[in-house]
Amino acid sequence: MSFRKRGVVLGNPRTPTIAKAEKSLPPGTRPSPHDGRLTTSTGTQSLDQLLAGHAGLPMGTSLLIEETGTTDFGGMLIRYYASEGLVQGHHVHVLGFSDSWRRELPGLGSDTKEKTAKPESSSDSKMKIAWRFTFANKGSEPAHSASSQTGTAAAAFCHTFSLTKKLESVDIKGQLFGSLIGDQFSRPAPFFKNFITSVSAKLANTSPSTIHRVIIPSLLSPTMYPSYACNPEELLQFLHGIRSLLRQYPTRVTAVATLPISLYPRANGLTRWIELLCDGVLELVPLGHQIQVNHDTTSEDKAQGLLRVHSLPIFHERGGGLDEGWRREDLSFKLSASTGLIITPYSLPPVGEDEQQAKDAAEAEKKKKSLEF
Repeated sequence: MSFRKRGVVLGNPRTPTIAKAEKSLPPGTRPSPHDGRLTTSTGTQSLDQLLAGHAGLPMGTSLLIEETGTTDFGGMLIRYYASEGLVQGHHVHVLGFSDSWRRELPGLGSDTKEKTAKPESSSDSKMKIAWRFTFANKGSEPAHSASSQTGTAAAAFCHTFSLTKKLESVDIKGQLFGSLIGDQFSRPAPFFKNFITSVSAKLANTSPSTIHRVIIPSLLSPTMYPSYACNPEELLQFLHGIRSLLRQYPTRVTAVATLPISLYPRANGLTRWIELLCDGVLELVPLGHQIQVNHDTTSEDKAQGLLRVHSLPIFHERGGGLDEGWRREDLSFKLSASTGLIITPYSLPPVGEDEQQAKDAAEAEKKKKSLEF
């Protein structure tokens, strides 16, 4: 019979290591719930949930967003992606824009600011004190793990942004590096190589805990890129360079690019090569009705477009990721000024609902005209 004081809980030796591992993660990152690899947020919560069960964009991967028509839903997604990086303290590299591009980024929503600025109530503090006191009598390690959990919960993984606001300098913790293409349409300019060299130098000169985001908006668009940029020798070398940086720094870099497939259809050989060099490919197909941003969040908005998932960053070379859930149902998206872009399953409205809504709208318009008269 051994003499041991009763009521003493033996400590778990793995608890301090878990707490240290959580503290050592870079800001704006967390382990994937599927296989534990490091992920970061795209700035759009519904898009994070779509990415192969990782609940975020895995580090060291790229995402290509294709869009048909003249809308700019893909441009809004990369703006959310850039705002999330700047708020989290990441380094954001943009091709085709200067550093002043940060003035076009959406600002933090009111919900996020209220959560960060809201002081802790007295009842909550009393509950935490009582909870810590009860576990402190049994051992010191549960109290230590509780403090680490409250610290990690304070740092949001994905923020809420509003299109009606601009990103304020107070909320910016990271840095934005712009790379202009310049007015050099007459003679070839190595802007692709200069951009790769700049990003590579920033990666080599920053600390290993610094996260970098690469943004390539409207790839090969004639309004931004010269005609010689469509040369496969130039473009494919550039994409291979981006892929090389992603594989060289698998825990520090992510990349998102947009491509107007109305000008470069998916049947084109160059477009197929672009898709093969990217880890994930999404296609946005705007619908013909209601393509403007709706500022009314109380009513249910109609779907503004369809979302087609062609591939996801699953790391086929190493395995992992869920590759079947997104194939079972059609997806749609809608863009709101306060909630951002929301991806939901697509379903047709009941028969006759559109006609009834059109009649109600016509009657309301007649009543409005009669009142004005």
